[in-house]
Amino acid sequence: MDVQQHVEHLATEGERLATAAERSGWDAPVAACEWDVRALVTHVGGIYRWAAATIATASRDGDDATSRTVGTGPGDDELLDWFRTGHAALVATLDAAPADLDCVTFLPAPSPLAFWARRQAHETAIHRADAESASGAITPFEVTFAQDGIAEMLQGFARNRRNPIPAVGAIALRPDDGGSPWLVTLGGERIVAVESDGEAQVVVAGRTSDIYLWLWNRPSGAEVTGDADLAKQWRTIRVRWV
Repeated sequence: MDVQQHVEHLATEGERLATAAERSGWDAPVAACEWDVRALVTHVGGIYRWAAATIATASRDGDDATSRTVGTGPGDDELLDWFRTGHAALVATLDAAPADLDCVTFLPAPSPLAFWARRQAHETAIHRADAESASGAITPFEVTFAQDGIAEMLQGFARNRRNPIPAVGAIALRPDDGGSPWLVTLGGERIVAVESDGEAQVVVAGRTSDIYLWLWNRPSGAEVTGDADLAKQWRTIRVRWV
């Protein structure tokens, strides 16, 4: 996927998140994290402002006034408009950013602009799923987008952190709707993931969208078979940007 495609997904997913939040109500609990919808929307709206400021100022460390206010926002009556304003501003900032943007990044990417467009698209998508799960079913993601999110998780976050899981084992991800299979090896210093199939102690199968959600520890319809204890180890992984 290219930058423009990621920005388009960011635009669409952000509006879906706002719609789902409005439907769920501020006090509804979010299934996958210790937040209610109010805290979820406040978090994402703050991330939008921080990301837009980082891009607009070509920040080299991402540490500015907006980064220190993530998690704070206005009261309930203004919160949804505040979220939508921040979302629109981020989309506009990405659209206006030069291809040779030089600013801080946290994961491997072809360019800083590609990093921020992709990261914010998937940040928004996963939290849209959170907002939907607070009041009903999660709308599936397109195969191509979900596959891109799987790649970001496995080739970015998983490689960018030390793996605390001591037991060696493999998890095979096997989409049944045209997505690419992955083989994820746990144990040792880092998680290793390759885009191929192979022998594994755990198999996660189903729609690419459900596998994407499973990797992010979200409610998922993926079928998980094999070593249940090893599969549970994935749940201990915490995503960190640095």
